Amino acid sequence: MLGILLAIMAGGLVGVQNIFNNKVMEKAGSWTTTTLVLGMGFLASFITGLVVEGGRLFVFTNMEPWYLVSGFIGVGVVYCITSGVKLLGPTYAIAIVMFAQLGFALVSDTFGWFGTDPIPFTLKQKIGVFIIIGGILMFKLGNLKGRETSSVLKKAS
Repeated sequence: MLGILLAIMAGGLVGVQNIFNNKVMEKAGSWTTTTLVLGMGFLASFITGLVVEGGRLFVFTNMEPWYLVSGFIGVGVVYCITSGVKLLGPTYAIAIVMFAQLGFALVSDTFGWFGTDPIPFTLKQKIGVFIIIGGILMFKLGNLKGRETSSVLKKAS
C-alpha cells in the first residue's frame, strides 16, 4: 500500500514540477531551467541526504560503476519534458511521457534489462498498452476536433 501511495505522490509532484518548470522556461529558457531544476534538486537532496543518512550517503556497496552516471539522464529528462510541455501543452506532453515510460518499463521488464528479472509480456499487458495508446489518440484527436469547430465558429461570426 505504501508503494502505491508513494507512486501516486510522485505522479502528482512530477505534474506540479512540470508546470513550474514550464513557467520558469517562459522567462529563462530551456537550458537555464534545466540547470536551475537539477541544481536545486541536487542541493535539496544533498542536504536531506546528509541529515537523514549522514556519512552513509556516500557508501556505494556492490554497485555497478555505470549506475553512478544515471544523473546525466536527468538532464535529458528535464530538458525534454519542459520543451515538450512548451510545444504540446502539459496534459498532452505528460500523457506521451507516461506512455513512453510505461512502454520502456514494459520492454525492460520483458527482457530483464539493467539487472531486473525478466517478466513475460502477457495478453493483459498488451491490452493495457493498447488502451493507453487509444486514450492518448482520443485525447489528441478530440482536441483537434474541438479546435477545428472553434475556428469554424470564429470565422463564421
